[in-house]
Amino acid sequence: MKYSLFNFSSLFVLLLAFTFGGCKKDEREINMNITEVSALYAPNDNLHVKLEPATSASVVFEWDQAKAEDGSLVMYEVAFDKQGGDFSAPVYKISSDGNGVQNKLTLSHKDLNRIANFAGINALETGKLRWTVLASKGTNVKKATVSRTIEVERPAGFAEIPTEVYLTGEGTEAGASLASAIKMKSTGPGVFEIYTQLKPGTYRFVNKTTGTPTSYIVQGSFLKMGDATATPAATPKVYRIELDFNNAAVKLTEITKVGYWFAPRNAIEAELAYVGNGVFKAENVKAEFKQESWGRDERYKFRMNLKAADGTETVEDWGSVNRDNSRPTATTPAAWYNVYKQNVNQWDYTFKFPTEADMKNVDLFLNFKPDAAYNHQVVIK
Repeated sequence: MKYSLFNFSSLFVLLLAFTFGGCKKDEREINMNITEVSALYAPNDNLHVKLEPATSASVVFEWDQAKAEDGSLVMYEVAFDKQGGDFSAPVYKISSDGNGVQNKLTLSHKDLNRIANFAGINALETGKLRWTVLASKGTNVKKATVSRTIEVERPAGFAEIPTEVYLTGEGTEAGASLASAIKMKSTGPGVFEIYTQLKPGTYRFVNKTTGTPTSYIVQGSFLKMGDATATPAATPKVYRIELDFNNAAVKLTEITKVGYWFAPRNAIEAELAYVGNGVFKAENVKAEFKQESWGRDERYKFRMNLKAADGTETVEDWGSVNRDNSRPTATTPAAWYNVYKQNVNQWDYTFKFPTEADMKNVDLFLNFKPDAAYNHQVVIK
């Protein structure tokens, strides 16, 4: 019993020592004192920047380091405000390089274009932004004692460039239901196109098919934010619609004719009618090869006639990626049938019919569906 009592008493004393020792340690305060940033190094005050958001161009912001009283790490944010603003409600804040650790910020023209938009500087306008640095440690945030101005010249494009674009409205093939909107084909960063029919009614472009999408409309050759625009024709017509959000540009080109071009006879031998969803079709076309001294010639491609908004008419050839080809067989890869825009020429970039098509009727399909590579099909009857 005496041994057990001694151990219990010793344990009680030790617990008291740890308890008081722990309380004493917890009473120590964390030192969050820091100095403000007192010097900005780059860019020069009032630097003029012509923004090119479609490129990889950037602007580097640099400043003197703030100091923590206990020698620990200081974090940084760069704050942007309108000209004349006092940073009490900045239009944008962004952490510095290295997740806020480094005393510099590399900011792309694309992001700077967005910030200019937040500050009320419209596309094609020039305006000024004020910027400064916020240094922080924990909850202690210190605004720099200095600030600078940067002047930006915005391009015609949009600050927020969509990654997906859809065509919708009562004047479209899919109708006014947003859920049924037709997705356009992305042909490059911020650039989209679609081959489709427009009819009397309204149409618009949206960045998504759920919730509250951002809408864009056509105004002449420019793309603007808005809800709806009138169809450009009183009767249904087929168009290639090209959108460039980098330059806020739009191009509607009417497709007046699509022909099956038979190179050996240097002529269009059938016309493909538009059947919807980006597809042109010709039925029961006789594939009669041309007899030459060396054999029967079977080369073909497609020729497209177009009319621009100003009435200018042009012609395009749609053919193979290869300048010359062999006859396809059952094992020919599907990609062999993909079509590409080529210069107008009688012979170059033509396809060849399979041997068994000679003197047979065929159905020809030219597919400009936006969800796949542009291609064609030959169905032998």
